[in-house]
Amino acid sequence: MVSDSLPLLSPRQQQMLRLIGQFMTRHGLPPTRADLAHALRLRNRQGIDQHLRALERKGYLRLEPGIARGIRLLSGAGEAGAIPAAAAANTRLLPLYGRVAAGVPTLAQGNIEETIAIDRALFRPSADFLLRVHGQSMRDAGIAHRDILAVHRTPQASNGQIVVARLGDEATVKYYRRRGSLLRLEPANPEFAPLEVDLRREACEIEGIVVGIVRTELTRRG
Repeated sequence: MVSDSLPLLSPRQQQMLRLIGQFMTRHGLPPTRADLAHALRLRNRQGIDQHLRALERKGYLRLEPGIARGIRLLSGAGEAGAIPAAAAANTRLLPLYGRVAAGVPTLAQGNIEETIAIDRALFRPSADFLLRVHGQSMRDAGIAHRDILAVHRTPQASNGQIVVARLGDEATVKYYRRRGSLLRLEPANPEFAPLEVDLRREACEIEGIVVGIVRTELTRRG
């Protein structure tokens, strides 16, 4: 618990804490070391790590080892006057699931690439996990290759929603259309064929509904 006796910060540490809070408020997730180095116009990322470790020792944040965006502001960090207190209190750590190995269920623990802090108020309904997209089957819905989808975990879906559906050990992201026992999973790209499932003969589980996209960089052209 952060108390009124938190150690004082150097001007550079205050600046870094302020940048972290501003980045999280703007993007809904923590910055990488590269983001901080760019904002501070530093070429040496070793200095970034030193300041982050100092902030962790002083009780302002927690570092998650091995995670690119593993910076978590602790409750009360805003008392230093450097960041909005809401940036620390209103975030939630969500697992990001990546490419799936053959025969391994999509949401298996071993498929977690990293854990990302997301603003709780960013999506409605709330996001429970993140999923990295591979392929262009949902291109015309604004979902590009390697986009990160925010997913609300639920076994139920309504026609027209974009869902994460599991057929056997493989997951797919498609529009949900169901009539009786016939389920049609439709792509948003005419180059791909829809998946048609007779639920009387084949099982299909809905892992969740897509509630948004998390992007950390702009799409380049040309």
